[in-house]
Amino acid sequence: MKIEDVPQDDKYLGRTTLRDVCYALDENGEYRQVISVGWEVKNEALSLAWESISEEAEAVRHEVLAGKKSPLAYHMEKHLFDTGLLASYAGFSGKTVRKHLHPDVFARLDDRVLGRYAEVLNISIEELKQV
Repeated sequence: MKIEDVPQDDKYLGRTTLRDVCYALDENGEYRQVISVGWEVKNEALSLAWESISEEAEAVRHEVLAGKKSPLAYHMEKHLFDTGLLASYAGFSGKTVRKHLHPDVFARLDDRVLGRYAEVLNISIEELKQV
């Protein structure tokens, strides 16, 4: 592909500071790095992935509303965290995070603990408590 043919479909990456690096041939026939804001095929794949993530998060939200899980489970799903990753970022053990996924345990957490989760998830404590 030539530099002028590098796709610039900004459906997803255009709204962020993220960019893709592609390699394309310059006028001398040498490969050069070219910045792209996206392309149709990648955008379709991203769209399908986010649709799947949204469906999974919605299923967890229903479990939270049914009292089977804490709101933390929903926010973890929505922000693509698993127990180990959230534990690592928040400074808790995996066992502690798993305990906090139980609604009764979560309801007793103080703002200091909730604040650590909220900071990692980049939401407020009030948002963390809701689904």
